[in-house]
Amino acid sequence: MAFLLLLVMLTACAATPQDLSNKMFTFPEETQTANVRLTTSGQMFNAVTVCLRSITDLSRNHPLFSLATPSADNGFLIFKGAANDIIAVHVVNTVARFQGQDYKLNTWHTICSTWDSESGLAQLWLDGKPSIRKFTGGSNITNPIVILGQEQDSYGGGFNRRQSFVGMITDVHMWDHTLSSCEIQRYVDDRNFSPGNVLNWRALEFQTTGRVLIENKQLPCY
Repeated sequence: MAFLLLLVMLTACAATPQDLSNKMFTFPEETQTANVRLTTSGQMFNAVTVCLRSITDLSRNHPLFSLATPSADNGFLIFKGAANDIIAVHVVNTVARFQGQDYKLNTWHTICSTWDSESGLAQLWLDGKPSIRKFTGGSNITNPIVILGQEQDSYGGGFNRRQSFVGMITDVHMWDHTLSSCEIQRYVDDRNFSPGNVLNWRALEFQTTGRVLIENKQLPCY
């Protein structure tokens, strides 16, 4: 009975949203297991915006945000390819590759991406600079599993250590609509933006697996 009570308490604790303001997830090593699973506030979306900040020294392929559905492992995937200037956005297993991106290693970057099913268009912002808009098509995103640190090759799994993320990620937000360029700029500047209504870094429900650290942001000293 005492064990069952402890298990219930631990489960409740894991499910309680946490305010991660001024915190970051640190993924310190290449691994096939370490990840953070985020719980979304809804189960069906016909449009999304995802924003986050990350830093890494990886020159190989790695995911920045992986959302899978039962019918599409790349339901909404932001993926950095080995080529320095390309970031790909996958929507329901269709990919748009955005070239000419100034993605430097060992540098904090702010990445946002939008998509809506009505137009079928996806767009990328890197450090506040918008890409062109590209057609991906795609139907509604349903029953999502969102993972940080790994790329899902199956629904909630199929991880490959050579595609794992190594570095730090913070300020993850997701909305169920496309933000305007001005709203995205407010996020980039961290200035009075409305937090995500699907994923909110200030009230995030998540579970960690493997060696993932929750650390204070490394803020500049003045």
